[in-house]
Amino acid sequence: MFVSRLVIAIDGPAASGKGTLARRLAAHYGLPHLDTGLLYRATACALLDEGLRLDDIEAAVAAARGLSLTDFDDQRLRSREMGESASIVAALPEVRAELVDLQRRFAATDEGAVLDGRDIGTVICPDARVKIFVTASAEKRAQRRALELAGRGEKADYQNILADVKKRDERDSARSVAPLKPADDAVTLDTSELDIEGAFGAALAIVEKGRA
Repeated sequence: MFVSRLVIAIDGPAASGKGTLARRLAAHYGLPHLDTGLLYRATACALLDEGLRLDDIEAAVAAARGLSLTDFDDQRLRSREMGESASIVAALPEVRAELVDLQRRFAATDEGAVLDGRDIGTVICPDARVKIFVTASAEKRAQRRALELAGRGEKADYQNILADVKKRDERDSARSVAPLKPADDAVTLDTSELDIEGAFGAALAIVEKGRA
């Protein structure tokens, strides 16, 4: 289903379901999709591969500058280790500044785009026609992440994952540049008690209302 010039900005904390919803909405409307979190994960991955510190600003900026949207190793980047590392890199203002233009260029296509992350509605696409802030309880998000990791054959200790989720929430919300928070005109969607289809239906209703 193609529509003219529709930008959908989806933000939210880790494991809230925003990525799944973004992919489903992009497929439904025939729009390109960008998981912006992968940009920070790929930057962190490049640093780790070179044996560099995650808080090495100069190296992190260079790594971000060299990213290509076409060569991500999705499975590796979605590991628990890379998620924690990405949160550290994303807190560096210099790295965020380097990646802003890349994300905005992606969103500037003629037909529009769907982007998900943590500062899409507030920083990257403040003029997006539709903004959704997806959330869920920390416990529910930790449970989802544990199931996701276990499904990939990775170690999944619920208590450790819950601690990581809460730590990432605190870091993402407290950073000085582009903190995790809903845009003033975003619609909040709590997926704690929704399955995938229920969440998609609710998100679709939000988008349709925004288009109208």
